[in-house]
Amino acid sequence: MLLVGEQPGDQEDRQGQPFVGPAGAVLDKALADAGIRRADVYLTNAVKHFKWEPRGKRRIHKKPRISEMKACRPWLEAEIGAVKPAVVVCLGATAAQSIMGPHFKLMAQRGQLLASPLAGTAVATIHPSAVLRAPDPEARRTAYAMLVADLKIAADAIR
Repeated sequence: MLLVGEQPGDQEDRQGQPFVGPAGAVLDKALADAGIRRADVYLTNAVKHFKWEPRGKRRIHKKPRISEMKACRPWLEAEIGAVKPAVVVCLGATAAQSIMGPHFKLMAQRGQLLASPLAGTAVATIHPSAVLRAPDPEARRTAYAMLVADLKIAADAIR
């Protein structure tokens, strides 16, 4: 299983590893709850650089442009080619659009096993950071449940 996120976040950029910040902690828990060992998945991002803007002393994430997604695509294709995953999980709309095309609608198509010319079989789901950004505890529980359910679909596709 190969998991594709949007781009490195602040902590990922500083540490040089994907999903090591707060969203990574959510992803770790969701993988465990879905019965997937993190050691059994390959983690990467569609865009390889951290695009940000300063806010005081903090570096705040900025959504990458389509041109940035296209510029990073050769690296993503090489990773998919080297790993040869049975299923690719797209975490968030940017990752899904980089795998499935620019017209992909995440919330309309999430949780479905889909054919992808780049990835073979793909499943799109929300990004773990969406759980963190949910406005209240009930919305966070709902978002987290969606993430876990979609990861289980990907795991079942491999089994």
